[in-house]
Formats: sequence, C-alpha cells, structure tokens
Amino acid sequence: MTREEALFKYTLRLGDNALILSQRLSEWCSYGPILEEDLAMTNFALDLIGRAQAFLGYAAQLEGIGNTEDTLAFRRSERQYYNNQIAELPNGDFGHTMVRQLFISSFEQLLFSQLRNSKDETIAAVAAKTLKEVKYHASHAGDWVIRLGDGTDESSRRVQQAVNAIWPYTAEQFEMDEVDSLLVAEGIAVDLQSLYADWKNHIAAVFAEAKIAMPGECYMQTGSRQGIHTEHLGHLLSEMQYLQRAYPDAKW
Repeated sequence: MTREEALFKYTLRLGDNALILSQRLSEWCSYGPILEEDLAMTNFALDLIGRAQAFLGYAAQLEGIGNTEDTLAFRRSERQYYNNQIAELPNGDFGHTMVRQLFISSFEQLLFSQLRNSKDETIAAVAAKTLKEVKYHASHAGDWVIRLGDGTDESSRRVQQAVNAIWPYTAEQFEMDEVDSLLVAEGIAVDLQSLYADWKNHIAAVFAEAKIAMPGECYMQTGSRQGIHTEHLGHLLSEMQYLQRAYPDAKW
C-alpha cells in the first residue's frame, strides 16, 4: 500500500464516520423530547455534515478520478463505507442517543486533539476546527447521561440498557490496520490504541457520577475496516441516497 492509497482510505474513514452519524442525528429533527434538544441535535448533525464534506472532499481530491464529496457520499455501495459500526446504530430513545454520542464524541475529542498536529496540513486544519465542536458534543452528551442516569428509576434503567447494548461496538474505534500504521509512521495519523486508557477513564468518571455500572469484558464487534457493517447501514443508505440515485445527474 502506498502513502497516497493509505491517506485516501484514512480520510474516507474520517468522512464516513461524520456522514453516517450526521444522518442518524438528523433523524431527531422535529422528534426531540424538548425544543432545545431538537435544535441541539440538529445542529450537531450540521457540524458533522460540514466535517464530512471537508474530509470526503479531500478524499476525492486524493483519489484523483473525478469524484466529488457528493459522489463519495451518495454513489457508493454499503461495502464501500468505512465508518465505525457504532455510528450507524439506530437512535433508540433519547437516552440511547446520548450514550452513543458520549462514546463517540469522547473518543473524537482525544482523536482530533492529536490530529491538530498532523503533518498533513488539510487534516490538521479540519481537526482544529472540528475539535471546538466535538468538545461541546462530548460535554453535552455527558451532562445528559449523568442527568438521566442519576434521575428516575425509569431513566436510569434505560440508560443502563443503552450502555449495555452499545458497549460491544466501542472497541472498534481503537482498532488499527495497515492504513493507520503507515500514516502513524509518517506523522499523519494517530495511534488509536494510545487513546483507549484516557477514553475509558473519562467514560468511567461520567458513569460514576451517573450511577451507571461500567460493563465488564464482552465480545466486541469488528469489521468496518473491511467494509463489513450491521444490517442497519443498508437501510440508512437506502433512505440517504434515494434522491441522488433516482436522479443521478439532476441539477438543483
């Protein structure tokens, strides 16, 4: 694998994580439990769409075959996406969405803190902008997990169920492959495994305040590095891509 091939796959992965999670969060538009949260999650989705546009646009430039961020977003099949499986999981109830957001945004805060120093100027610039947004996403989700976990018996039960259901998808965020190894050596990417201890300590601190039990050792889902996904991604893409596939060359 060449440096250029690795960089293309890496930026594609970063873009896909943002794109798929933005689609999930946008599903809350007009369905939020209160108006403030309806607007908050919609704005989170817009932050993620902006990040996806930046990374997928850069990936298209690196690929150099005439694609754009739009064709990469809407003209690929399921096995050509490389987002972590946690991003494609259904929203569930509000507490479920906040737990998923806590797991993802806490990881991304650590990731983009380091990617600001990437030797790739484009990645570094996007990471610096993204970090400002991700810090708020992580803080917001953490506050809600604490509020719901330490709330009523019903809210606590639901948050614990969400934690138990999503936990098996968290380890995939820290997986490394040939792409990561090559780019870490070049000073472009981040050693993801080095982030795990800080991430887990942060999650444990939030759970302690929320009075939520940390899950024990369990089987962890894997496969997204090879384009393997849950059943949920295909359904998500069928909705997300419908208009562009129905009218592939339309001018708006």
